[in-house]
Amino acid sequence: MTAPSFRLDGRVALVTGSSKGLGKAMAMALGAAGAKVALNYRHNQAAAEATLAEFRAAGYQGGLYRASAVDEAEVRVLTSDIERDLGPIDIVIVNATPDQPLKPIEEYDWEFYQSMLDYFVKSPFLLTRAVLPGMKARRHGRILNIGSEVLARGVAPFSAYVAAKGAQNGWTRSMARELGPWGITVNMISPGWIPVERHQNDPQDMKDAYLAGIPLGHWGLPEDVGGAAVYLASDAAKFVTGVDLHVNGGVTVG
Repeated sequence: MTAPSFRLDGRVALVTGSSKGLGKAMAMALGAAGAKVALNYRHNQAAAEATLAEFRAAGYQGGLYRASAVDEAEVRVLTSDIERDLGPIDIVIVNATPDQPLKPIEEYDWEFYQSMLDYFVKSPFLLTRAVLPGMKARRHGRILNIGSEVLARGVAPFSAYVAAKGAQNGWTRSMARELGPWGITVNMISPGWIPVERHQNDPQDMKDAYLAGIPLGHWGLPEDVGGAAVYLASDAAKFVTGVDLHVNGGVTVG
């Protein structure tokens, strides 16, 4: 019996919001597994170029592309440019995210709610629609949404983000059924609180309280999410679709 392959040689992947944090870790992991990776950013060109330099220094293949993941015209150009440079897109990881302030509902407005829906529903819709003709023609594809444990935990006061992640989860499940007949899997990875650059100023008491509730007893690393992404993007997970894989050391068990 042949062991399942976790390699991604010959595959082309797009990871939105991959200049830093979990997006960067996933892009690096895909590159290490042999994929050609399109790194994407929107604002911080210096950070993105530093990530690309690190990516290439490791011997990985890919390129850097600036585009908004929530703008229809930019997504269309983005995917077209990637396919011109790297080849047909086999894997899309929807990771780009805006700021996520915790606020009571009285302090939100609908514009902010809409921005959450744009990133977590509109973005996967636009990206999937752009790459779908090629995936259907090849009868192969991997769509990965990056969700969050906040949905399972009902974190408050965080209603806009949690609601949008709930919508993203429902979209993932529905699309898994719709695209399954074409050999396209649609899954979600829901990380816990894994400290990256944007968490460096978070209150220490909040970090201590969260760490105390992790059954495995230690913090997760960005590379843990990278490993999950490689698995779900690989042939090892060809019979896995519609799942929400929690990478959080067991925080949401029970």
